[in-house]
Amino acid sequence: MRIRRSLACTALALTTLAATAACGSGSGGSGKGTVNAWVYPVITDEKANKAYWDGLVKEFEKKNPDIDVKVSTYPWANRDTSLATALSANKGPDVAYLIPDQLPAYQRNLVPADEYLSAADTKALRPAAREAVTVDGKALATPVLMSAYPLLCDKKVFEAAGLADQYPSTWDDLDALAPKLKAKGYYATSYSGDTTATLNMTFYPLLWQAGGDVFAKDNKSVAFNSAAGVKALSWLRTYVRNGWTPKDLVTSTPKMEQTDLAKNKVACTWQNTAAEVAPFWGEDNIVVRQPLSAGTSAAYGTVGTLAVFKGGDTKAAGKWVSFVSRAKNSAGLQKPGGYFPTREDASDLYPGDARQQETAKALDTTKVGPLATAARDVMGSLAPEIQAALLGKKSPKDALDAAAKAADQVIARKR
Repeated sequence: MRIRRSLACTALALTTLAATAACGSGSGGSGKGTVNAWVYPVITDEKANKAYWDGLVKEFEKKNPDIDVKVSTYPWANRDTSLATALSANKGPDVAYLIPDQLPAYQRNLVPADEYLSAADTKALRPAAREAVTVDGKALATPVLMSAYPLLCDKKVFEAAGLADQYPSTWDDLDALAPKLKAKGYYATSYSGDTTATLNMTFYPLLWQAGGDVFAKDNKSVAFNSAAGVKALSWLRTYVRNGWTPKDLVTSTPKMEQTDLAKNKVACTWQNTAAEVAPFWGEDNIVVRQPLSAGTSAAYGTVGTLAVFKGGDTKAAGKWVSFVSRAKNSAGLQKPGGYFPTREDASDLYPGDARQQETAKALDTTKVGPLATAARDVMGSLAPEIQAALLGKKSPKDALDAAAKAADQVIARKR
């Protein structure tokens, strides 16, 4: 289970920066172009992180002697507040590491990636990676890493329940397994209905699998109260009512070690990574499957990007980002954290690793969640209504309609 990152609390602050541009390093009087880049510890080992960026800077500056690059690594905590404050003071970076749902807030500040990426580099991007950074038809940043949350199943549970190797591929498959698992004392899955849990990882994958989406195509209204949305929420409520998922998680988020998932009582999850469950399930018991399908196979996935801000030496900044994003250069950023390349021309980073090989197959079906300025606010309107439906206080249709009415009002205020 995951809770919303701090960026959810600072979305409003980011939106107010729509007219603010980066400071722009310029030449600094040296006659050289300069690039000031802000990154975060994607590589968690401090020495390895420094070595990676120092090595790239050295190689880039050797090939581009007319450009100086400074890479500064900042902590994840309060990163949006720090970036927002710097931009407000006209002391922001020329390049920054951003995730997709930050892009709409900075849209007017950013140089579209097509203005500095070559046609060959653009063509090499995975379609899902490019889609993850595209707002209003323009790619606002350059993807440099990605991940996927496929379906993970606990081999130990399936064997104990006498269902060895009967891993699900569809909602119907899981429906058929659920009563058999319950009869043996196990849950088919676990769902975090706590309103602090991000819907990107909980409800939205089900919505996508049912063929629905969160927003209408123009992002001016929501679409989650469609037939697909009702289907997804009704399916989920069936699991709560039948005891096929732990009911306590509908209203709370306990520590991981206190959950049924950690106690080998849950068969499958789409809301966790292999690294999260490994300490509890054991490495050998993690079975990676493709995302469930109810007509469409879809999963949540993250994409990390480098974005170029207007106001500085954007030509030099674009060269730097293009350089970092090349397959051989970004591999060193991806592999330490188990991430994947964003380019189809990249080498396999995990040869012989069956789990990573299976996870990689899900990359092209991943979605990062809606790219709309009001995305986090809409989530705040929808989450409590989903919870009300799961608790039986409202029908799925009534809950989604109520959430849609509130969400559309939020969107109208932000336009």
